[in-house]
Amino acid sequence: MTAVALPATGLLRRVRTETAVPPRPAGDPGLVDRFGRRAVDLRVSLTERCNLRCTYCMPAEGLPVIPTDALMTAAEIERLVRLGAEHLGVRKVRFTGGEPLLRADLVDIVTRCAALGVELSLTTNAIGLAARAQALRDAGLERVNVSLDTVDPDVFATVTRRPFLARVLEGVAAADAAGLGVKVNAVLLRGVNDHLAVDLLTWCLERGHELRFIEQMPLDPGHAWDGTSMVTAAETRAMLGERYVLTPDQAPRDGAPAERFRVAPRETGEDLGTVGVIASVTESFCADCTRTRLTAEGHVRSCLFSDQESDLLGLMRDGASDEQVLDRWRLAMWAKPRDHGDDADGMVHPTRGMSAIGG
Repeated sequence: MTAVALPATGLLRRVRTETAVPPRPAGDPGLVDRFGRRAVDLRVSLTERCNLRCTYCMPAEGLPVIPTDALMTAAEIERLVRLGAEHLGVRKVRFTGGEPLLRADLVDIVTRCAALGVELSLTTNAIGLAARAQALRDAGLERVNVSLDTVDPDVFATVTRRPFLARVLEGVAAADAAGLGVKVNAVLLRGVNDHLAVDLLTWCLERGHELRFIEQMPLDPGHAWDGTSMVTAAETRAMLGERYVLTPDQAPRDGAPAERFRVAPRETGEDLGTVGVIASVTESFCADCTRTRLTAEGHVRSCLFSDQESDLLGLMRDGASDEQVLDRWRLAMWAKPRDHGDDADGMVHPTRGMSAIGG
């Protein structure tokens, strides 16, 4: 992979050079790759469906629906999570989508997987969470990561194409009341909600929710992303710094995508909590990636930006043994690319968008 500076944008242009994947050495049972990384964090997509139409994620008309019988069942998800936890070193599982709350069997899925001794979390838009938060907590869910780009109702409707902010806020409050940890994920879009970044941080700090700003990534299904609407991590830090003092958090990052900062008002210096910035595009952290992903159809994706998928669900439905499934999973992760090569000029977008892949 070579890199050439692009002065006009401050980003990097990376041109991928494909190399042959050497055979995977025997002896290490975990999800290791050629570059020494070890995946311990499993993201499991439960559906491609969503009840929002965020402009950076989905087209206004939505995505083609995957037939129900092509999706993993609760029992099949349980089997794969069990294999990951018992044999591959998986410690954390996050359920994603689409919107996982649209799965009627979500509580059953959480109950099954909680019994396997892994840390469970859920990425959600929180619509419908008010009615299910307590049941999910009782089933063993520990945390929700709520996608919320603004708390301004008009801007929310512009970004999501839906007037559902009140329902989202009800879901966040219910999660908090149920004892679930709450993190908030926000994507800033230039000229749309970037001027509200500080207000969103203040809102989260007042409620004890950790906010994480995520750079807009080229994962829109329409492949229209060109970086012009993306607010960079550096710009985000500068905007927040107009009101708050950000000090790098000293806690180990441990493969987490977010660079975390302690937050204090300029006037008093009081520690109010933390904020995270995920710079997937301009300050990529591929060298420390610890994630492995399963799509809703049971395909392994070693990287969010790679089109390479390996079908575990079809293998299981053909009667494969646990060891055969494990071997295919290990080989898929062994072939993980060094980095995702995302940039603003010449980027080859993944064929599938974020909603179809699972965040």
